[in-house]
Amino acid sequence: MRALLQRVSQASVTVETQIVGQIEHGLLVFLGIGQGDSEVQIKTLAEKIVHLRIFEDAEGKMNRSVLDIGGAILAVSQFTLYANARRGRRPSFTAAASPDLAEPLFEQFKQALTAYGIPVASGIFGAAMDIQLCNQGPVTIWLDSEDL
Repeated sequence: MRALLQRVSQASVTVETQIVGQIEHGLLVFLGIGQGDSEVQIKTLAEKIVHLRIFEDAEGKMNRSVLDIGGAILAVSQFTLYANARRGRRPSFTAAASPDLAEPLFEQFKQALTAYGIPVASGIFGAAMDIQLCNQGPVTIWLDSEDL
């Protein structure tokens, strides 16, 4: 499982001109689910994300987590995080989980975040989405469950 985190002052996701998810201060999390991912990776990744100290404290040091600041998370499923562009010019996505496996795991991921008491908004799984965000910092962090 792969996650691309962006610290944001605001973010929203729109599907067919309708805003379907929106947050203020917090994290935009793009989540890629790979072949063989399961609930084990969800628990590990969710725990890491909610406790990752990437928000500034009173001294301006990154010492606070999204949990500490009372922030929110906008979760967006993104199979393209499993793109393989080693050969040719068209990426392959064969390492990404199929939608019938990925969608329930994405829902479980959102539930795992909510269990920490964090407000969670999201896009619509499999939909064409427009994402708007204001990256704060900028701070962008890449997490791969294989590395955790």
